Amino acid sequence: MRHFELLALVCIAFGLHLCETVHAIEVHGHRGSRGLRPENTLPSFQLALEAGADILEMDLAVTKDNVLVVSHDPHINSAICVALDGARIGEPPLIHSLTLTQVMQYDCGTLKNPRFPEQAPCPGTRIPTLDEVFALVRNSKHPNARRIGFNVETKISSEHPEHTVDPAKFARLVVNAIKKNRLLNRTILQSFDPRTLIEAHKLAPGLRLAFLVEDPKIDILAEAKRIGVQIISPKYNLLTRERVANFQKNGFKVIPWTVNQPEDWDAMIAMGVDGIITDFPSRLIAHLKK
Repeated sequence: MRHFELLALVCIAFGLHLCETVHAIEVHGHRGSRGLRPENTLPSFQLALEAGADILEMDLAVTKDNVLVVSHDPHINSAICVALDGARIGEPPLIHSLTLTQVMQYDCGTLKNPRFPEQAPCPGTRIPTLDEVFALVRNSKHPNARRIGFNVETKISSEHPEHTVDPAKFARLVVNAIKKNRLLNRTILQSFDPRTLIEAHKLAPGLRLAFLVEDPKIDILAEAKRIGVQIISPKYNLLTRERVANFQKNGFKVIPWTVNQPEDWDAMIAMGVDGIITDFPSRLIAHLKK
């Protein structure tokens, strides 16, 4: 049940006038359920799916043989990954310099992320491909699998073109994967770098696009209009009630990242955001139900 359906039940119970003040709050599981499982792994996505998240949020890199894999970092992250034999990684290799077979030689589930003390290790867990994440949902018997969406980020930067393929190719790989899996209407493409968003729109005009923002100096509204996105996703501390209202008045949904504390959830809800990206989707869902 989507979280606006829960709110609809409240409207029925307490009177239709209340419906004027409530709206959907989408729950996006950041890197799956990073607070409780290794980030961007199948166990992390599985946990978020079972918790009832509306959207699975994830990051994409591209291997040497042009396979989309789910990783926040352009390199194999030595803080959370080891070799399959348990050996620590020396100089972290660039994912784009490795074939998919080589990427599979790393265990990214054994080491616990020190930032998340409640995270349960999943030894032997590899970096998944985007197709594997789609297949996890497609093959799941959990009722939430029939409606859960995907929010995929192209990790690309004009400052480091060597880290991945060019924007047009990146967009083409992602759009092809989404279309192949028949998930165009359940997927959002997000990025800090507008180039892949612009290229993806050419290939799939119906694909929803989200502009990620961290720099407080950016004219967010002007840039969102220029790029042609439907969603603005700022770092949550960039938002005010007035800013959210202005973005929405101009036709944009507002989905901030990454919000993990109850007091910050309450602040975002009070501002009227359309969704929240969090490392703890199960806890946010419980908070919203309260």
